[in-house]
Amino acid sequence: MANVTAKMVKELRDITGVGMMDAKKALVATDGDQDKAIDFLREKGLASAAKKADRIAAEGMTASYIDGNTAAIIEMNSETDFVSKNEQFQQLVANVVKAIAEGKPSNLEDALAMEVNGKSISTTISEATNVIGEKLSLRRFEVLEKSDADAFGEYSHMGGRIGVLTLIEGDTDEEKAKDVAMHVAAINPRYVDRTEVSDEEYAHEEKIQTEIALNEGKPANIVEKMIKGRMNKFLSEISLNDQPFVKDSDQTVAQYVGSSNGKVKKFVRFEVGEGMEKRSENFAEEVAAQMKK
Repeated sequence: MANVTAKMVKELRDITGVGMMDAKKALVATDGDQDKAIDFLREKGLASAAKKADRIAAEGMTASYIDGNTAAIIEMNSETDFVSKNEQFQQLVANVVKAIAEGKPSNLEDALAMEVNGKSISTTISEATNVIGEKLSLRRFEVLEKSDADAFGEYSHMGGRIGVLTLIEGDTDEEKAKDVAMHVAAINPRYVDRTEVSDEEYAHEEKIQTEIALNEGKPANIVEKMIKGRMNKFLSEISLNDQPFVKDSDQTVAQYVGSSNGKVKKFVRFEVGEGMEKRSENFAEEVAAQMKK
C-alpha cells in the first residue's frame, strides 16, 4: 500500500474539489495513483464538483446551536445568495451545526470527518454540491462550553448573514445574553475587554495617533496628554465591555451585564464572507455564463 501523504491529498482536492476525507479514501483505495483516484471519485459521483472547485463561495449563512452546556456556531458558504435561501442548503447547515455542537471537534479537519446520518460531513457537503449545483463549503466554526451558572446568548441577523454567540459568566439570564449578542451583531467589537489588546497593536495605534497630532501642528509638550485621551477612546471603541450598550446608551455593556453580577466571558461573531474575495459578476452575467456551458 502506498504511503498517502498530506501533499497528495491536497493535490487531489485541488484537482477535484472534493473534501479532504474523500480525497484520502480515494488515494488509499487506488494505492496512491492520482489518475485512478480521480476516476474512483467520478465513479462515486463526487468528482463532478471539480468543475466548481475554482469558483468563489463567499455567500451562504451562519447558524448556531445550543446543546445543554455546549454551543456551536458555523459559517457555511455557497456561491450565490440565492442558494443560501434554498431549503436543502438551510437543512444541511442545520444538520452540520447540530453535529458539531454534539461532537465538539477540535479543528476543521476533525469536523469534516464527523458523521451526519451515516456519512461524513465532507461527503455530505460534496453530495449537496452536486445536487444544488454550486460550490458549498464549511468555512469555520467555534464551540463554546459553559457551566450551569452561566448563560449562552445567540442572535441571527438578516437570515444568518451575521451570527453571534455570547457566553455570560455568573448569570443564567438567557435574554440578557441574547441582548449582548444583538449588540455584538450591530456594533462589531473586536475584543471583550481592553486588556486583550496586544502591546503590538496598542503601540501601532499610539504611533499613528502621535503622527496625526503632530501633523495637526499641536505643540510637542501637549501631544503626550492628547495621546492618552485618544488611546483611551480607541480602546473603548473596540472593547465590548466599554461600549455604550446599544439598547441603553446611558450604560456600558459591562454595566448592563454586571447589574446582575454577570460578566461577558466570550463572544463569537461570524459575518458571511468577511475577508473573502467576492464575486463581481451580476445575476444577468451569471445566467449568460451558465448558458454558454
